Amino acid sequence: MHAEKVKHDFEPKIVAFVCTWCTYAGADLAGTSRMLYPSNVRVVKFPCTGRIDPVFILKAFQKGADGILVSGCHPGDCHYMAGNFHARRRFAVFRKLLEFIGVDLARLEFSWVSAAEGGKWVEIITELTEKIRAMGPLMQFKELEDEEQWSGVLTNPELKAVYDQV
Repeated sequence: MHAEKVKHDFEPKIVAFVCTWCTYAGADLAGTSRMLYPSNVRVVKFPCTGRIDPVFILKAFQKGADGILVSGCHPGDCHYMAGNFHARRRFAVFRKLLEFIGVDLARLEFSWVSAAEGGKWVEIITELTEKIRAMGPLMQFKELEDEEQWSGVLTNPELKAVYDQV
């Protein structure tokens, strides 16, 4: 269940990339237990956090997400042996890329939630929502989304020549 609606000036859009086996099950437990938490999060379920491509995170920011949560099995409890270790290494490097391009790292959070931790899911979502709400909307990638809308028609002859060679 979702927390009582309180009117705020800004409601953040949060995307959660989660593992099917642990975090998604923990979120499901929170819902079936009727725990209250903000409804700002949209969950994208993956078999394992090791399968989450960092490009998905960039794309989520580009498409309007104000905050991102990546959450999976606790280290050592991965259903695919070492997927969460792989994800942890990958995202340690990815954070440096985000920092380089100017994204506030506080907008990206990593956590480990087991299937039995519905209460922890509620805490994480509530805290992340409040933190992102206080930071305000992420405006950096709005122009990129507009620029990406490409008709497929090349009007520049030089670009057309290069495109045709590819």
